[in-house]
Amino acid sequence: MTKAPKIAKAQGRSAKEWIGSTPDAKIPDAVKLRVLRRYNNKCYLTQILIADGQPFDMEHIKPLEEGGEHRESNLAPALRLSHELKTAAENKRKAKADRIAKKAHGLAPAPAKKIESRGFEPSGKTPKIDKSSLEPLPRRSFYTDC
Repeated sequence: MTKAPKIAKAQGRSAKEWIGSTPDAKIPDAVKLRVLRRYNNKCYLTQILIADGQPFDMEHIKPLEEGGEHRESNLAPALRLSHELKTAAENKRKAKADRIAKKAHGLAPAPAKKIESRGFEPSGKTPKIDKSSLEPLPRRSFYTDC
């Protein structure tokens, strides 16, 4: 009797990489599932296991603003909260860089005008009081007055 041939572990059919037609193109559910499986159902940012039904987003590994492409190889699954925190930090850094660049190129808005006085007449100097000649007030205890 001959031995049965060993079958290699099934890898599935190769799929053509999805590339978004625009940066705003909706990512198909089949692509989201492939990306999630590629990362073994773990969040790209925290390495926490993404449970069934738990909300997650597709994170661009290289952000679109920094030249990243809207394609399957640039996507990774991320838990919604950690994705929002990372995106907020990226936006804050980008806004600061934009402010610095605008200022360097003279595109920053002019500083607000200094508030001017209404033009009241100066009333003159008030006389100083010599406090050294005043008698000190007597000390009173809080508990003795009860």
